[in-house]
Amino acid sequence: MSGHQSRAYPLPSGLASNIRSYRPPLWLRNGHLQSVWPTLFRRIALAEPVTQRIDTPDGDELHLDWYRQGSPRLAILSHGLEGHSRRPYMQGLARGLLADGWDVLAWNFRSCGGRMNRLPRFYHSGATQDLHAVVSHALADSAGYGHLALSGFSMGGNLTLLYLAEQGERIDSRIRGAVTYSVPCDLAGSARVLALPSRRIYMQRFLKDLQVKMADKARDFPDLIDMTGFDDIRSFQQFDDRYTAPLHGFRDADDYWAQASCLPRLPEIRVPSLIVNAADDPFLSAACYPEKRGQLGPWVTLEAPRWGGHVGFVEIARDGYYWSERRALNFLRGLLG
Repeated sequence: MSGHQSRAYPLPSGLASNIRSYRPPLWLRNGHLQSVWPTLFRRIALAEPVTQRIDTPDGDELHLDWYRQGSPRLAILSHGLEGHSRRPYMQGLARGLLADGWDVLAWNFRSCGGRMNRLPRFYHSGATQDLHAVVSHALADSAGYGHLALSGFSMGGNLTLLYLAEQGERIDSRIRGAVTYSVPCDLAGSARVLALPSRRIYMQRFLKDLQVKMADKARDFPDLIDMTGFDDIRSFQQFDDRYTAPLHGFRDADDYWAQASCLPRLPEIRVPSLIVNAADDPFLSAACYPEKRGQLGPWVTLEAPRWGGHVGFVEIARDGYYWSERRALNFLRGLLG
């Protein structure tokens, strides 16, 4: 990976300024516009990663993208629902981390990134065993990483925080902390928000992508997965009741959301962790903004900029970085003292 030298990725300017106060241009002060802008218009120039497939303990597989430059520090990035390792928000943060001297590992959830996994199950918001497999693989890498940080976007943020909570006091000392964005801490509440008529465009997009995936699964496992009537599904309640819950060992959607939401587990986290949830995020419920110390625990901090949408935080800057990337680099520098 000789092309991944720090000089190839200029460090974002103004790192110490406007860290907590995100103020986009007036025309970007809209949660819906912020949420769709990066997907439509952002392109990241990043060298091709080294790809790797690893096996999981249950006989499945995960696909990883490595960006190495010989650093003793590694950041592991987790994407959102129906995302993948090369989405603009993943590559934008990867570029910033590389410029700041980190190696980066961006991984794909089961069935994501254009590669269908082997088993009937796919991924879900509480699949921490997969993140644990990635973290364990990275810590055992021959590079001998001495410092590891985690970052997650949307569903990947919930997964990251839930994983850290499960690790609790026994967490590996090399894991220094995490920064997460647009986190649906309260899965049930977020599902209700996305079921609103005003969020139909988002829900339809998710269901369209999931329909293609479930049709592939149904062809491979016709005795387990039935696509009859899929077009009648209108919400995550219906989708998770029918597919996610039974395929992953939950009683129903409500049981899945209760067990997979990171919100009640935040006080168990024992490394510095940042949640950045924009106040105008069209995906999140009120419960996704826990402010009381009893909800957050001693190690978790919530920041709620007035604007930013869902995985937006767009910045029109000459160096091409978004505010969220500047904030992440600042926070992660603090973890290293």
